[in-house]
Amino acid sequence: MSTDPNGGRTSRSRGRPRLEIDRDAVADAVADLFAEGGIEAVSIADTAEKLSVSRATLYRTVPTKEKLLGILFERSTRELTERTDAVLAATSEPSDQLVELIKLQAEAAIQMRSYMPVFFGGGGLPSDVFMRWRKWSRQFEKRWSVVVSACMDAGVLDKTDPVVATRLILGMIISVSRWYRPSKKISAEEIADSAITLLRLRLPGVRSSRLPTTNTGR
Repeated sequence: MSTDPNGGRTSRSRGRPRLEIDRDAVADAVADLFAEGGIEAVSIADTAEKLSVSRATLYRTVPTKEKLLGILFERSTRELTERTDAVLAATSEPSDQLVELIKLQAEAAIQMRSYMPVFFGGGGLPSDVFMRWRKWSRQFEKRWSVVVSACMDAGVLDKTDPVVATRLILGMIISVSRWYRPSKKISAEEIADSAITLLRLRLPGVRSSRLPTTNTGR
């Protein structure tokens, strides 16, 4: 107990003051652990060590490994969604939108390479995080498929099923996170350019790289 200036008694707070845990710092720490050892390396104890706080302090804010994964998932998907929406808002030309989306996704695949396969594949995620992933994944894919469909309507891409095409394009770029190695010194821009070439986009002012068809008639 302590005495106030008027002679009264006030209760003394017990224990250490509760520290404020920054969620972005938690996300950074979990991302580092992913890079070091994959999803199995993520734990309350190791995250607390990364943050230089006690396990008890972290536990009060983030009580489970599932919550740790959720924090990284939420930040990563939020940032990717915001950047995607910014690309779509910057231009109404479908071909420009698709090119910029491919560039953005290639960059994200490199930056998030340690955990992107987990988040985009859904495998290994706790059930509550997986359910959020499924909802987000559908919404994110829808943004892309609208652009892909518009490109087909504009003659920028060959006509085919836009949903299947979207999944193939996204799958191709997401796979960058599996094979990319910084030591190879391949830039995100070079990867995006290769993807755009493979898609044979007929962009305004750019000569089509479409391969000639072969007459197989007899």
